[in-house]
Amino acid sequence: MTTRRMVILVTGTLIVAVLLPVLLSIWLAHYQAEQRFDEELSAYTRRINTVASQVIDEAKSALKDINRVDSEKCDLAHLQAMRRVAFTYRYIQEVAFLKGSQVLCSSLEEESHISSFPEPVKINKEGYRIWFTPTNDQGVNHYMIAMSYDDHMVVVDPRSFIDVIPYGTWPIEAALVGLRRNLVVASSAPLSSTAWKTIQANNLSRYEEAENVYSIYRNQQANFAVVVWASSHPVKATTRQQLLLWLPVGVLVSLLLATLLLRFIRQLQSPRYRLMDAIASRQLTVCYQPIMRLRDRKFVGVEALVRWPQTDGSQLTPDIFIPLAEQTGLIGAVTRLVIENVFSELGEWLHHHPDIHVSINLAPHDLKNDDVLQLLTAQCEHYQIRAQQIAIEITERGFADPTTTAPILKQFRAAGHPVYIDDFGTGYSSLSYLQHLDIDVLKIDKAFVDALEFNTVTPHIIDMAKHLNLEMVAEGIETEKQAEWLHNHGVQFGQGWLFSKALNVNELWAWSQKGD
Repeated sequence: MTTRRMVILVTGTLIVAVLLPVLLSIWLAHYQAEQRFDEELSAYTRRINTVASQVIDEAKSALKDINRVDSEKCDLAHLQAMRRVAFTYRYIQEVAFLKGSQVLCSSLEEESHISSFPEPVKINKEGYRIWFTPTNDQGVNHYMIAMSYDDHMVVVDPRSFIDVIPYGTWPIEAALVGLRRNLVVASSAPLSSTAWKTIQANNLSRYEEAENVYSIYRNQQANFAVVVWASSHPVKATTRQQLLLWLPVGVLVSLLLATLLLRFIRQLQSPRYRLMDAIASRQLTVCYQPIMRLRDRKFVGVEALVRWPQTDGSQLTPDIFIPLAEQTGLIGAVTRLVIENVFSELGEWLHHHPDIHVSINLAPHDLKNDDVLQLLTAQCEHYQIRAQQIAIEITERGFADPTTTAPILKQFRAAGHPVYIDDFGTGYSSLSYLQHLDIDVLKIDKAFVDALEFNTVTPHIIDMAKHLNLEMVAEGIETEKQAEWLHNHGVQFGQGWLFSKALNVNELWAWSQKGD
């Protein structure tokens, strides 16, 4: 390298070393100001959305309570029941009894004299009728939100939906807009009609106009929108404040570049290395979804489900990282970690609850040798747990090579561990193939449960399982109708959100005690 080229290289490096920290400090100042602004606006929007959902849920609960009252007339007991509901629920202003569209009496009036209500602006899929109307018993010209079901109506002040105090350091405004007529029924400040027209025309959830930033949440169920907005002027002022902080330390940023680069490189590391690190540091956790006996809704066991917590608070589910573990040869380490976690968390509990079982998912690789069986045997002996309490779940593809898997499965069953086939009907197997599998329990996949009314395959699966004397567990049960259908057709057990979501060990103990 010539001297001239060396001078150019050193000069260029020096310029970058001097300018980069300064430019970075300016960018950071502006970025942090915008980030702070967006976070406060988003946080306020989320809080209003939460309050709006609470108001709607409370209105529904109030209607359910008052509709339990067996009365067809405005007698004293009926009026007291309506007043009790109006008093009990925080957001309810009034409870009314109506026939058709005519209010007969309410928690405020023994006999109502208001005119009939017009057609509701919305009837949602649950049958709730909703109005934005100034009609009321008190003769006050003030828009209210009314919701009715059956013969009762509850009235809510629309200001309840936006009655949230902002925690930010600058003013944030909010408005409640009826979507049918684009009517502003409550607002903390005037909402720009031009901005709203643009938002509606383009179905926007975020919009910037005239130095204002708008965040929009639409509740299609109740046919209204919550609009939150704030001026972007504070961003400029905050940027200047941040510059006073960052510019003096701009030179020091060059020293931090090495750390930032190391962090950047670490973020760019291979997924396999990240998974190895997660296994080594035991970051993988286990949660447990309860399994219920459908006949009497008795809690009989749990399925162990592995999760990978991320630094942002989210969790990766097995369908994302288990294929990576199988491809990179890490699945055995994942399985071992899951088994160790299950026994360390539930070992004592299972010992004292011999009627409860845990099912653990195994991958095809886990069936190539008896390492997993030896680990289960050692753990069961250590915690004095019956082998029948530890079941193994294997997907259909785990049976794809019976010459390899069959001997290991036979050893599991000989040791007393029940064998489940998971996700049946979604992989390799046909119904006729079921009779050749050395298993104890068949799990009906959620896809078949979701489509019970339309799917003709599920009854065939159930019939064949009965014919082969296999017990059945239905996954993904979310409604009572599904649970009843499955029970009536002979499915013994079920799991799903109808009974409980997947729980960590502390939540599981609390849930099981509550069930007791």
